[in-house]
Amino acid sequence: MPLTRRRLLFNGSLTLAAGAMAPAIAFAADSKKQNATSNLKDWAAIRREFNLSPDFIHLGLFYLTSHPRVVREAIEEYRRRLDINPFITVEHALFESEQENLPLRVTRALANYTGTSSDDFALTSNTTMGLALVYHGLPLKAGDEVLTTTHEHYVHHEAIRLATERTGATWRAIPLFESYDSISADDMVERIRKAIRPATKVVGVTWVHSSSGLKLPIKRIADGIAQVNATRSESDRVLLVVDGVHGLGVEHPNLTALGCDVFAAGTHKWIFGPRGTGFVWARPQVWASMRPMIPTFSSFDVFEAWGKGELPKGPARASWFSPGGFFPFEHQWAVPAAIDFHQKIGTARITERIHDLNGRFKEGLTTMKHVTVLTPRSDDLSAGMVCFDVKGMKPAEVTRRLLAKKIIATTTPYAVSHPRVAFGITSNADEVNRTLEAVKSLA
Repeated sequence: MPLTRRRLLFNGSLTLAAGAMAPAIAFAADSKKQNATSNLKDWAAIRREFNLSPDFIHLGLFYLTSHPRVVREAIEEYRRRLDINPFITVEHALFESEQENLPLRVTRALANYTGTSSDDFALTSNTTMGLALVYHGLPLKAGDEVLTTTHEHYVHHEAIRLATERTGATWRAIPLFESYDSISADDMVERIRKAIRPATKVVGVTWVHSSSGLKLPIKRIADGIAQVNATRSESDRVLLVVDGVHGLGVEHPNLTALGCDVFAAGTHKWIFGPRGTGFVWARPQVWASMRPMIPTFSSFDVFEAWGKGELPKGPARASWFSPGGFFPFEHQWAVPAAIDFHQKIGTARITERIHDLNGRFKEGLTTMKHVTVLTPRSDDLSAGMVCFDVKGMKPAEVTRRLLAKKIIATTTPYAVSHPRVAFGITSNADEVNRTLEAVKSLA
């Protein structure tokens, strides 16, 4: 249950009546003042919703997105209200009725997009924060083990390491394949299933690897773990934790269909959400087993228990895990505008578009003898990124020479690095062809 101002303020310590407050606030989410969105059936019109420099081919937006117009306007409207009257704006948004509560509107928008319940979301600033809240919140203890893979991003490994060091648990990383040309969904699923030991309590994986563009078959991995759990008690079941940031906004967003227990992601990448916004979704029974790490502003139950000098009455739930404190509220509150923009374009259309453009690029690269493509060509094992190597050239040199041609590519931030591009909904076929010509010229 969220905090409400009437319940929060004991003995009416503030005299400003809620009824007098409400008319003073006209939030962007409530009004129809925003300009009508352009024709979102046209990809060129969608591109014009972004203030991206037309001088560059932008293939690094998965790193940090540009805000589309509707998100910029929502952020600006909330910022304007905060500047006009910060106290009333925050009080009304956080501590008034559930209908007016803006963090609740964010979780409801996320639930609508992912086909889940708004009660099962904790709001964070990014994937890094989300993974840390998860691993430090899980009831790990000495003798327990977290199983992960050697392909994870730094923040996933580090969240696991810090949590296991604190609790006395251990962690282990396994490879899912021996080489990029031998990747097999069957083999990856079987490797994870066979690596689970009696001490294993958590399996942590990434949906789409930013190191290679590989997309894991999460549902099949979940089914393999379910086979293990069939022989265990409910309290001893293995949890599947997924870093989903590079799959969310590209693939079908139904989280329960994935079969995982916990899903962490930022919204400031493929969703085109406000920078510095993210979430953790988990099954209610998982939240109930966890311990919050940061005081929250999102649950009256916790605050009321503190006021009475008591411990909060469990079980724990998602709202207990949303970090409290003051932060750029205007960004978090504008998340629903990004989700609405995404949904109006159409999630299936977005998936098809991204796969089509990246598929064309991969096909073009395979004709070049000086290029090795690392990302699987199959849509089942890839999403929106393409990683490759250019013979005789270091990754940084590849990106430098592409940038000289006004093409923004990146390098993967891992011990073994590769050049990387990602064609998204702001990209087009001409940009695919121009980028292929640029890579071809590197021979």
